[in-house]
Amino acid sequence: MQLSTPKGRAEAERIRKVTGLHVAIASPEIAPFAKTGGLGDILGSLPKALEGLGLRVSLIMPAYRSILRGNFPLEDTGVRFSVPVSHRQEVGMLLRTKAGKAIPVYLIRADRYFDRDYLYATPEADYPDNAERFTFFSRAILEVLKMDPPQIVHTHDWQSALAIAFLKAQPHLYPQLSSAKTVFTVHNLGYQGLFERLDWHLLNLDGSFFTPRYLEFYGKINFLKGGLVFADAITTVSPTYAEEIKTAEQGFGLEGVFQERAGSLVGILNGADYDLWSPENDPFVKKRYDSKDLSGKRLCKADLQRSFGLPEYPNVPLIGMVSRLTVQKGFDLLEKALDSLLSQGIQFVLLGTGERRYQEFFTQVWLEYPQKVGLKIAFDESLAHRVIAGADMVLLPSRYEPSGLTQIYSLKYGTIPIVRATGGLKDTIQEFDPKTGRGNGLVFGPYEVGDLLEAVERALAYFHRQKEWRTLLDNAMAADFSWTRSAPAYLDLYQKLLAG
Repeated sequence: MQLSTPKGRAEAERIRKVTGLHVAIASPEIAPFAKTGGLGDILGSLPKALEGLGLRVSLIMPAYRSILRGNFPLEDTGVRFSVPVSHRQEVGMLLRTKAGKAIPVYLIRADRYFDRDYLYATPEADYPDNAERFTFFSRAILEVLKMDPPQIVHTHDWQSALAIAFLKAQPHLYPQLSSAKTVFTVHNLGYQGLFERLDWHLLNLDGSFFTPRYLEFYGKINFLKGGLVFADAITTVSPTYAEEIKTAEQGFGLEGVFQERAGSLVGILNGADYDLWSPENDPFVKKRYDSKDLSGKRLCKADLQRSFGLPEYPNVPLIGMVSRLTVQKGFDLLEKALDSLLSQGIQFVLLGTGERRYQEFFTQVWLEYPQKVGLKIAFDESLAHRVIAGADMVLLPSRYEPSGLTQIYSLKYGTIPIVRATGGLKDTIQEFDPKTGRGNGLVFGPYEVGDLLEAVERALAYFHRQKEWRTLLDNAMAADFSWTRSAPAYLDLYQKLLAG
């Protein structure tokens, strides 16, 4: 680390004066600065919840083009540093902004790596130098932490996993961090950061670490595995998913690692930021509303129908989806079920981007059913809020789902989730029972077209029975999945690690 300017030295001295349990969190995405999905949302809200519990939190992420050109107050700290990438020393600079009440967000600026239109990939393919980009980022994380050593280093997903591997495999390079405990969170095991062995030179690690015990994975380098093997504790984003990833079906080849490290693995359910996702204060919706007065929801439905060019029928059930268009999210199942689904007297709207085959399929469906189907192939935060507020139901037929936030947000808006019983969907949605009046959604188990359609049919039956539907709405809107339930579990984990 080179505190190469007086301003840089002053920045280091300022942050050293702050006291308290210090948790440093590194992630490739943090909302509102940059996000592609749920990871960004979680890292935008969890740190604020931890701050509310009295922790001193600092955040580290790349300075992407969207941040540099966005409307964020950015400060050049004056800090410059260099890190080894292959046989070279690559230089970066440190910017600073703020989140929450007083959470510093440190942005690693290296324009050759991060000043790009997208975070990880173009619509056609991943960036070919992703191994180099996130090797640099992981090294840079440790350089920043040396300025103000935390007690807990908490990294997220494959893009920052190597920071823990470097720290543990090369402790002589980071003596300032020798007493720090490490936590690694897996948000989605389907994305592991797999690269060819030819990229090994980028990491500057001894060849003994390219073995099945450490970073080797069927002949490739596995960045995510570095976090799993070396972290003091591993978390994932729901209790059910923590169990599922120990199985061959959902372990993606790493189930043996999770089985071996089961004693260090914990599932902590993601929480919702109701300051951003609540119909009572949502700035994006047509009319705000609450459980006592749903007239605003009816206006939101009409607005959504107009936005997608659909007839404004208040009594026709409207099913919405806000999702990445991938197999993981159940789109292969939905593809087979859609004609039968649309024959049940519904309207259907879809917002999202993803695999080209599904974009083309749903475009064709939209052209074939213009009075029943609304489609927007885009990432649109404002419209996402309007879909969740205006739809009567939201469909999540995921093949697997580590946590899921859409179903949690939808509950608060009185938009009934229809979900497959997997991962966080299983942990948050319980089948409605009209006899007892309990339950907050509709759930199906087997990954089969018939089971999906039966769940939808149950939802439609309740929709047309006003008393039952109102009970279901009340249950949904009363559900509490705020961080006040989940953030203390992270604090407990941190304290247990520090207690030894």
